[in-house]
Amino acid sequence: MIERQSEGRSVRAVVFDVGGVLALVEPMDFDRRWEQRLGLPTGTIEATMADVWAAGGIGGVTEAAVHEAMCQRLGWDAGQVEAVMSDMWQQYLGVANTGLMEYARTLRPAHRTGILSNSFVGAREREEQRYAFSGLVDDIIYSHEAGLSKPDPALWQLTCRRMNAEPDEIVFVDNVPALVDGARAFGMRAVLFGDTAQAIADIDAHLR
Repeated sequence: MIERQSEGRSVRAVVFDVGGVLALVEPMDFDRRWEQRLGLPTGTIEATMADVWAAGGIGGVTEAAVHEAMCQRLGWDAGQVEAVMSDMWQQYLGVANTGLMEYARTLRPAHRTGILSNSFVGAREREEQRYAFSGLVDDIIYSHEAGLSKPDPALWQLTCRRMNAEPDEIVFVDNVPALVDGARAFGMRAVLFGDTAQAIADIDAHLR
């Protein structure tokens, strides 16, 4: 069910999350599977790499630095690191939500469209190769490029500037309740993604 916060202005922009919204993803359990394969205690990779994963989400490290840290901290060789990260990216990228992507195409030119994603360094290039997002929406904001992650209010503000819209002129779609709540608290019209048909119906309700 949608929650309207302001009916004073018309919607100018619709902004989508990627993982779990435009791309359908499974739980990120690549680390658990590799721990089992290598005989490591559960949680070893997360505990060892947590600060690096966090830095990668806001652009604080390069991909090369991530790989180097895995080699040094986990004692793996370059081939092992490449295999683990290949599995990570396969899970990260998921598969296209073709129904929602096709719907997003119909929104232009009447509305500006965008992507706002809590991402990881290297995501833009891989998502562009798989999904060609640059042709789908008007602008793309990645946390690893902005140096900010949702629900930081500064990132909502950046989104408004990039979309050239006030908060209540933006419909934001995400599958994480806390992030939807954060967007609403900032003044956006936010839709919690449950499934594609529901999300489209809720977006459309804001556009009427």
